[in-house]
Amino acid sequence: MVETDHRASQGLKAAAGNILFWDSRGSETVCCGPEEYISFLQTIQRICLLCICERSFHKIFMSKNNQVKHKTPGYQKKEWFWGYLMIAPVTIGLAVFYIYPFFLTFYNSFLKIGSFNVSSWGGLTNYQKLLTDASMWNTLKNTVRYVVFTIPAILFLALLIAVLLNVKIRGKAVYRVLYFLPYVTMAAAISMVWKWMFNGDYGLINYVLGIFGIEGRRWLTDTATAPYAIILVSIWSGIGYNMIILLAGIQGISTTYYEAARIDGASAVDMFFRITLPLVTPTLFFLLVTDLISAFQIFDTIYMMIGKNTVVLENTQSIVMYFYRNAFELKQKGYASAIAMLLFVLIMIITLIQMALQKKWVNYD
Repeated sequence: MVETDHRASQGLKAAAGNILFWDSRGSETVCCGPEEYISFLQTIQRICLLCICERSFHKIFMSKNNQVKHKTPGYQKKEWFWGYLMIAPVTIGLAVFYIYPFFLTFYNSFLKIGSFNVSSWGGLTNYQKLLTDASMWNTLKNTVRYVVFTIPAILFLALLIAVLLNVKIRGKAVYRVLYFLPYVTMAAAISMVWKWMFNGDYGLINYVLGIFGIEGRRWLTDTATAPYAIILVSIWSGIGYNMIILLAGIQGISTTYYEAARIDGASAVDMFFRITLPLVTPTLFFLLVTDLISAFQIFDTIYMMIGKNTVVLENTQSIVMYFYRNAFELKQKGYASAIAMLLFVLIMIITLIQMALQKKWVNYD
């Protein structure tokens, strides 16, 4: 073995004896000796060996780093699991009580559902009935009238009271509680109290009017006064919530605006119209959207104050009230589902219009 290596080394030296290298110091070529050439080859060999080792080193450690990085997605998956677990109750509640009933109502609107839930496909029959149903159009008129009278009055009075309660007065907290109290009281309790007050025989309102020699009326059984009695109760009970939200929005306005206005000599009225009102428009927009949705869905006040078998029902019932009567009294659940879908489309259109018009009057600066 040693002899073979020696012969190979001798042959390598002999072959290397005629190798020529270009001398960088001059233009001629010089001959490099065998010993120098072998040293050169050994240097190249070492460099190649170092490159191979370095490449192997990087492969090993990069694979380890990749293994460490692969732990991050697993950690994220654990976070996602706990996140989804926390929102699961709300998500399940929305799916069971809102999303599923919505699609079920949409499907039922194309069915003819009679007693004992016996159903058959009806196509667009229920929607065609909506277009020709005089009671439906009268109900829609009642609902629009309720919305038109209620929402502006609530927002105006709530904003006025919020501005008044924002100043330094004694007992400010007491006033806030008193105005907010109707909102946290059950609608059924409020309706029963106001029903007693509007009673034509022994109601408080007729009693007070009698003191001043004014003849009382049967407020809840007269077609001319019953709708406005409901509107009055809704305004009274809705001011508190809107007032609290608007008061929070007003208190969120920086005082530097008012200080600069006072320095310029602005009056309280000028500061309200030029500072308070423009900067509280985002809060007003939020209340406008939510109040409109709630107003179109009014049911409990009408049901408790007017009832189901009165002469003023046709002049006071809302869309939701008409839906209730068709679904549970007349046993026309298919038609009732079509009424519910009509209400959904109506609210959706009005909300989209509000979202489109907000850029013209809502100030987010």
